[in-house]
Amino acid sequence: MNKKERAEFIGKTLDEFYPNPPIPLQFSNTFTFLVAVVLSAQCTDKKVNSVTPALFALADSPEKMAKISQEKILEIIRPCGLAPMKSAHIAELSKILLRDFHGEVPHTFEELESLPGVGHKTASVLMSQAFGMPAFPVDTHIHRLAMRWGLSNGKSVTQTEADLKKLFPEEEWNRRHLQFIYFGREHCPARHHDAQKCPICHVVGCREKN
Repeated sequence: MNKKERAEFIGKTLDEFYPNPPIPLQFSNTFTFLVAVVLSAQCTDKKVNSVTPALFALADSPEKMAKISQEKILEIIRPCGLAPMKSAHIAELSKILLRDFHGEVPHTFEELESLPGVGHKTASVLMSQAFGMPAFPVDTHIHRLAMRWGLSNGKSVTQTEADLKKLFPEEEWNRRHLQFIYFGREHCPARHHDAQKCPICHVVGCREKN
């Protein structure tokens, strides 16, 4: 099975398991989605979803968030990893949205990546899931699966993103991103993985870095 054939089988399997994968983060508008994605860096979606209701009850817009102290934001999001840095980013990006973008979350990669705490992956998630633009966000989990399934050489997240974009049609990118995440969590975890029981690995093989 060559790489193209592996990608076709993987895509078909992912569609069977997750035909309409939901966005795992809880949010009510584009701003709250941006904040939730910033919080999700090196933190589980479950943990993010446990702290955002209290945060968004106080502030669900840049205007409201800019009026809250960084200390108050930190107090609420403390259970998330890197909370001191993230609280600073949330406080600052709220002010920047008001100052430079009329209180709206921008719609381009360049503008999104100019915001504190927003790197290429975070911007890709916003472009894909908030604005419906073709993007293939690659986090460490998707990077791991792409290497494990022989879709990329695993040398860098940037290379993995480029490889996946070549293998899957553009109209599938947004869906595939979410499908990879769900499948990895439920059927192809990083630890205690049984390749023979995995619906994908037992067909395409399992390539691990030792």
